[in-house]
Amino acid sequence: MTDTLGCLLAVKVHRANIHDTKAGIFPAVQAHRKYPSIKKFCGDKGYRKTFVANVKTILELDTDISEKIIPKEFKIIPKRWIVERTFAWLNNSRRLSKDYEILTSSRLWLRFLTSILFLIVYEYSF
Repeated sequence: MTDTLGCLLAVKVHRANIHDTKAGIFPAVQAHRKYPSIKKFCGDKGYRKTFVANVKTILELDTDISEKIIPKEFKIIPKRWIVERTFAWLNNSRRLSKDYEILTSSRLWLRFLTSILFLIVYEYSF
């Protein structure tokens, strides 16, 4: 879960047999508890049913689902690539580029530490 700048708000690392639409509510709840000023969530078409329903019933918030990109008519859709950009930043970290970690908790904290490192480097690069 990221904000509109791409900074991590909450992370949930889970087993591969849990679909993101079902597990997506966990970081949403974490983010909303930590940042109660969140008014709405954004997601792509993969989150349109279960995630939207869970956010509505549990957090009583709305979710914006972005449009599908038509291959022949590429256009920039606002806020569409924020999470993908954050993943690209995090994958620049050699430690996160492969699955070296056995425990999901180790992977979770490495995500946060790498995110903090990138924020520090970005802040002091100007």
